[in-house]
Amino acid sequence: MNQLRPWLYIGKYSDTLDQQILTRHGIGAMLQLADLVEQPGVTSVYLPVEDFEPLPFDVLRQGVDFVRNAKQQGHTILIACGAGINRSTTYCVAALKEEEGLGLLEAFKEIKQKHGIALPNLPLWQSLCTYYQEDVPFQKVLALSEQ
Repeated sequence: MNQLRPWLYIGKYSDTLDQQILTRHGIGAMLQLADLVEQPGVTSVYLPVEDFEPLPFDVLRQGVDFVRNAKQQGHTILIACGAGINRSTTYCVAALKEEEGLGLLEAFKEIKQKHGIALPNLPLWQSLCTYYQEDVPFQKVLALSEQ
């Protein structure tokens, strides 16, 4: 699990199971993309997002709205998928775009600097580009990943 902002962490499924880690980092809300894990005192939403599939826009919106509302309520949020690589990165990119006005590639670059394994897959990246109407070739994402 890595901190992207004081209010935002990115991680994997096993992080959602570890109550001590969640407590240590002050996690008060989790957007879960692998399976639902309920922890005492933590608000959780599970979205059944498939890897290597386009992301339905209503599911993207639901997750980003949850993150933004949790932040507004003063919660520290963990976005977690199975391995902490694709789906969690996708939602973190969207959250940073909407909360801070970053471009998609800029948001990804910041995530990659703090969470080295971050890499949204092609269908998820294309879904972000279409939803936010940004034309950012996937080759640029791959180029950042190789740095």
